[in-house]
Amino acid sequence: MNFPFYIARRYLFSKKSTHAINVISGISVVGVAVATMALVVTLSVFNGFHDLVASFLTSFDPQLKVTPVKGKTVAADDPRLTQIRELPQVDVATECMEDQALAIYNGRQAMVTVKGVDDNFDQLTHIGEILIGDGTFELHAADMHYGIIGIRLADALGTGYAYDHPLKIYAPRREGQFDMMAPEESFIEDELFSPGVLFNVRQAKYDKGYIITSLGFARRIFEQQGMVSSLELRLKPGSNFESVKSEMQKIAGNDFYVKDRFEQQDETFKIMKIEKLIAYIFLTFILIVACFNIIGSLSMLIIDKKDDVVTLRNLGASDKVITRIFLFEGRLISALGAVIGIAVGLLLCWLQQTFGIVKLGSSSGSFVVNAYPVSVHPEDILLIFVTVLVVGFLAVWYPVRYFSRRLLD
Repeated sequence: MNFPFYIARRYLFSKKSTHAINVISGISVVGVAVATMALVVTLSVFNGFHDLVASFLTSFDPQLKVTPVKGKTVAADDPRLTQIRELPQVDVATECMEDQALAIYNGRQAMVTVKGVDDNFDQLTHIGEILIGDGTFELHAADMHYGIIGIRLADALGTGYAYDHPLKIYAPRREGQFDMMAPEESFIEDELFSPGVLFNVRQAKYDKGYIITSLGFARRIFEQQGMVSSLELRLKPGSNFESVKSEMQKIAGNDFYVKDRFEQQDETFKIMKIEKLIAYIFLTFILIVACFNIIGSLSMLIIDKKDDVVTLRNLGASDKVITRIFLFEGRLISALGAVIGIAVGLLLCWLQQTFGIVKLGSSSGSFVVNAYPVSVHPEDILLIFVTVLVVGFLAVWYPVRYFSRRLLD
């Protein structure tokens, strides 16, 4: 058995001659445990919000999205897009045309993103799961084009679930200059009708600003016949996602981006990662402050065990071995606090997941979820445990060597 570790373990759990040392040691363990628990709970809440947002986006965003690097659009018959579409792993491929326009209904207006898609868009995504109303997913019938709008946009325009009058869409012409004398000549005007449903992604970006319609309507109003702004794809079940994505990027070369769902929402998830990192850094500083309690505990323990040190030296223990005893003592306090903190943190996360103890608000239905979402990631728990051990070791390394040297001189 490691001799310094054995002695340090005995010192940790044995009674000291001065009761205050036991109290201070207990406070040190509790301080480290509380800081560790805060890290576990806080990072798990950030994970919960991350996973919650990701679950919403999967109902609207495709598995893979191919977009041009330069410009907004590219020819639909581009040979690279055709080659990607014909890969054996591709289950559904949808051409899309997306751009900004002005929507007007009964005197109300809003800037919107009109997204024209193929009829198989409901097979590409899970949009059918987020539709609200008495109708079905439908983009056109004969010469009539339908527009499925977000629930918050419907509220802004006052359309209701099924708007009675056509929704007017205005898009600027691609060529020519704006004529102040006849502004209507500078815009292309068209109408969309209601299919009787709205979509509710529960993300403001979509619910407040998007209209889903037919690809033909979007191409006509944006004057982009034969063009696409993106090619959206869904793979067959069992396909190796990363392998297929890499193959698509190789085909696309430097002229196209091939993005998965997270990369399509890169800004949103990047912000969440930064917030999580900042929370981790701040809580680590709190952990460092908590570890300073260990220094006080060890300094008093070194004084209390002065006679034991003399005995150990008479038995042949070197100064290095004696110093390692107290270093192990500090590490044990850190490790014990880490284990207790992680255990309590995981218990609190389980209680929150099961019973939703901490609510988001007092008004039922005001939020997407009633309680703070929590998701425990094993890699975060490992990071927290390593952080506590490293911080604890660094916090006691110099003080222990200093006090030990003074004691042994």
